[in-house]
Amino acid sequence: MSKNRLVEFANKLPKAELHIHIEGSLEPALMWRLAQKHNITLPFESVEAIEHAYQFEDLQSFLDLYYQGADVLRDEDDFYTLMWSYLCKCHEQKVVHTEIMFDPQTHTARGIDFSIFMEGFKKAIAQAKQEFGMSVYLILSFLRHLSEQSAFDALYQAKPYYEMIKAVGLDSSELGNPPEKFEKVFAEAKSLGFKRVAHAGEEGPPSYIWGAIELLDVHRIDHGVRSSEDLALIEYLRKHEIPLTVCPLSNVKLCVVGSMQEHNILSLLSQGLLVTVNADDPSYFGGYLNENYAAIIENLDISERQVKQLIVNGFRASFLPDAAKQQWIADIENKSILD
Repeated sequence: MSKNRLVEFANKLPKAELHIHIEGSLEPALMWRLAQKHNITLPFESVEAIEHAYQFEDLQSFLDLYYQGADVLRDEDDFYTLMWSYLCKCHEQKVVHTEIMFDPQTHTARGIDFSIFMEGFKKAIAQAKQEFGMSVYLILSFLRHLSEQSAFDALYQAKPYYEMIKAVGLDSSELGNPPEKFEKVFAEAKSLGFKRVAHAGEEGPPSYIWGAIELLDVHRIDHGVRSSEDLALIEYLRKHEIPLTVCPLSNVKLCVVGSMQEHNILSLLSQGLLVTVNADDPSYFGGYLNENYAAIIENLDISERQVKQLIVNGFRASFLPDAAKQQWIADIENKSILD
């Protein structure tokens, strides 16, 4: 079986994406256009110069550019355009369900109210549902380099939009910001009925994954690739079916792994973990969901069965109702590369 045929097979299957930051889907061309719209001076001479700047040494070097880029998002139409652009990409790539993280503190710190970005998101999501039949959930993500009180503020400011939000999450600088820093705000989010996810085990150690599970009571671990360093953790994740939302291109771009050929996603899968494939911040890391599948297919010794399992896992690990999960899973399992 050729690699190209397997890539084509993955491309045509319906997929779910569970680890995507909407601010990380801001393409250089849109960043440039919005900067001109708002008379913002960027430290770049062209769209091409922005693209060339997307070379990172680690997570922090990426975040510095990420927050700078988000500054061009100013009004409701900007946020609508950002969300709509990503959802159109989803439709193009056969992503039928997506659970999207957004960072409210990135915007409220600039004086942009929840009503501005949430109304923009709401309009785009409603349009995707109507035009594409797509299901979209939002995950309010707290910035872990800020205080827990700031996270509480974001949670309470979001109250008028709780019906739009499925879960809370935890992202940004991992090192030095362990899960226990946010134990109280996650408990509050749980009491309000929100699902919970958290970045852990990307640049942080396996102990951060344990902390996210035991202290934050998360339903999923975002990234989690360093769980392979702790055999007891691997067994716990397997036994309790705690999903890992792995982002292959991101892991290479941020030097979490040395190369795609060294990525441990198939090792984690073979150990019985509920591993999924996701794009993270696609504009910055070189590809959306299909490009992530292509990267692992082209660089790892992966079978048709494993590709299907990863795609099925995306639905299994989602927050969709069970009936919807089973419908999509049955559809995928009935597909073959020979069809």
